Amino acid sequence: MNLSQLKPPKGQKHKNQRIGQGMGSGRGKFSGRGAKGAKSISGYSRMRGFEGGQMPLHRRLPKRGFTNIFRKEFAIVNLGHLDRAEGDSFDPGKLLELGLIRKIKDGLKILGSGELKRKIHIKAHLFSESALEKIKAAGGTAEVIPGVKRAPTKVQHASKPKAAPKPAAAHVDAPEAGEKPEAGDKEAKKPSAKKEKGSSEKADKGAEKASKPKQAKPSGKPSNKDEK
Repeated sequence: MNLSQLKPPKGQKHKNQRIGQGMGSGRGKFSGRGAKGAKSISGYSRMRGFEGGQMPLHRRLPKRGFTNIFRKEFAIVNLGHLDRAEGDSFDPGKLLELGLIRKIKDGLKILGSGELKRKIHIKAHLFSESALEKIKAAGGTAEVIPGVKRAPTKVQHASKPKAAPKPAAAHVDAPEAGEKPEAGDKEAKKPSAKKEKGSSEKADKGAEKASKPKQAKPSGKPSNKDEK
């Protein structure tokens, strides 16, 4: 006996039922799929959450909140815990050894909850204002570890550059009494003098036309006095 002679026990294996073999196969004309519809087409797979065209449950429920992808998580320690901890100087490594924090995450932040009754020296990435005041009041020191920047509270828009002032137009002063105008001034004044002469001539002609009375035109018919 060898491996090629091994067979499964009788009844463990079943013959796969073949469909789509015609009317005599026992599955009928449509092979158990029905006449029409999405399920009768080959390659059909029901979409997750599909409810027959009805608005699915995951779209009927309202949305709440959002996920901030820029959020930073800090390991937080209060001053009350530092007051009871052993030692006078603390840093992230020392706090990990004491078990006050499990992970540093994005940095270490010290908050001012609790009372600080002794002088300590602490190194951290961020400090709250109340924590700094209490540490200074107790005579301790707080050293900021560089590398973590506090998020700005207000959005600062870039200021637009101011446009350069336009150059002022060149101002030509009128010649004072007794001064002779330059050659350029004479050329500039010539066309204006011609315009003034032309306008004065037109005004005189208009006045002459207005002053002359209209004369009656002689008619071709003889008057009664000439006939007598």
